Amino acid sequence: MPLMVTREPGSSRSRNRPGAPPLPALLAAAHGGPALAVTVVAGLLAVRGALRPLDAVLVTAAVFTGQLTVGWGNDLLDLRRDRAVGRTDKPLAVGSLPVGRAAGALVVAAVACLVLSVLAGWRTALLNATLATGAGHAYNLGLKATVWSWAPYACAFGTLPSVVTLAGPDRVWAPLWMTGAGAALGVGAHLLNTLPDLADDERTGVRGLPHRIGERRSRALAAVLLPAASLLTVLGPAGRPPVWAWAALGPVIVLAVVTLVARGRTPFRAAVTIALVDVVLLVASG
Repeated sequence: MPLMVTREPGSSRSRNRPGAPPLPALLAAAHGGPALAVTVVAGLLAVRGALRPLDAVLVTAAVFTGQLTVGWGNDLLDLRRDRAVGRTDKPLAVGSLPVGRAAGALVVAAVACLVLSVLAGWRTALLNATLATGAGHAYNLGLKATVWSWAPYACAFGTLPSVVTLAGPDRVWAPLWMTGAGAALGVGAHLLNTLPDLADDERTGVRGLPHRIGERRSRALAAVLLPAASLLTVLGPAGRPPVWAWAALGPVIVLAVVTLVARGRTPFRAAVTIALVDVVLLVASG
């Protein structure tokens, strides 16, 4: 995408005292786990891009706040669907988070995302608002129910490296191989993230690409895309890949197998782990 993050389990009841901001529920509704993972990826990319400390902080914070808006937007738009299928892991659906509180948090995060993006540079701001964070909202607003459900994920993950590099000292676009690796990771994550909810989605009229091609083909396609992204990460940087980079493909293959055999949210978490491995490879290779 979570650049686009969806359906991250959260606590079913808020234990905060009356009147206190329901922080755990807010984080759960924002899909905090995947949002944090995407933020870590952005931060590591900033380290690799040798950004000035202030620019690195600004662009990483812009990505994080953007991810929060996508998460809250997803749960607000899906409220009726989540209630209809009995999603007890959704704070808004079970009533532990008021709708107004989530909507207010979304507005604050959106303003913060725009301000931080502008401070990181107008190029970063434009790309983050339209093709990165913006793609997440396009998914939430309807693309997820079409055969093009994969496109926002490809767009958001594919443009994330450029959101960072355009904030760097040279203000350049990320290389094509990095964009391709990000897009492959995004589509793979989308396929796996949707699998646990195929039946519930069908009941509420959501039929994206994974619903149309089925669980088996979705798993198989993701198991191809994720290692392909890792291979691009190893072969893409200039120079001969070091031995340790090739060795790092071993855990990636294991995680890809996990996406084929595991159930629940485990395949999606494996996809996120592969993304983090790939970015660590980038940083380590310089």
